[in-house]
Amino acid sequence: MFIGIDHGTTSMRFASDRDQFKIPRSDAVHFCYQDLGRLCPLDEIEGIALTYSMGDNFSSITPVSRVINRGLVSREGAGKHTGGGTRVFDQILESGIPAVVIPGIHRGSPTDARFKAYSHQASPEKVGIAFEVCHDLGGDVVVSDASSNTVTILIKDGKLFGALDACIFAPGMEHGALDVDAIRRIDRGSSTANEAFLHAGVRYTMPGPEQARTVALFSAMECAALLLLNPGARVALAGSLAPVIGPEVRSLLGRDVAIYDEWCASRGIARIAREVFSGRHEILGLSVEM
Repeated sequence: MFIGIDHGTTSMRFASDRDQFKIPRSDAVHFCYQDLGRLCPLDEIEGIALTYSMGDNFSSITPVSRVINRGLVSREGAGKHTGGGTRVFDQILESGIPAVVIPGIHRGSPTDARFKAYSHQASPEKVGIAFEVCHDLGGDVVVSDASSNTVTILIKDGKLFGALDACIFAPGMEHGALDVDAIRRIDRGSSTANEAFLHAGVRYTMPGPEQARTVALFSAMECAALLLLNPGARVALAGSLAPVIGPEVRSLLGRDVAIYDEWCASRGIARIAREVFSGRHEILGLSVEM
């Protein structure tokens, strides 16, 4: 049995071939690796793949014991810090179960050089989403993950080509890019940059009836932008908002859009675990360093 662990914005999601469960990140501070018994007996676990935060300090899929600082340049930056993800990471490390960590997509990643205008393109769970969608739709895909934030990834010829991160373009429900008002709040000291990012989503900037439609518009715009680089790619949505915004995104793009749910990442990460521990040396262009 192989297990995938998605360090999401609001929850930690755990998936195997046959089952799944999630824990709010605030509750994950009490996680013990024995909790994986909810998926299968511990002695049946052959390997785990997990993600942690931005994963920006390494660029290959790497054993959990060999990443430095849990794979981060710094814990400072755009995101909410609860300690739950740290607890899960450390418990998996201490468990002795074979485990690898998936990197995020950043300047050290093998993407098109033009995307490296920005330091960070996508957090590591998006690699799991991309792998799951490519398993179903083939190696040319644009997939937008819309939930608390919105991140859109391009896969071309079976490899990660580039991505647009949450703090660059499309808002999600909670997080988004910093606009002029946010910059002014930061400059006058009434908000930190991270606080502004955490409150730039449509929940804070748009009236209720317009929130989902706004996320759909910007998600479709990101998909359309990335389709410039791979016009024949198939399009997919993932994340908790995908079923909600799917019809609007289809209408805006004028094409079919495959819909995945909030479990897409953890399932894809479990699929990566199976491939890595079966001897595969590359995942979507990312090398495997065992």
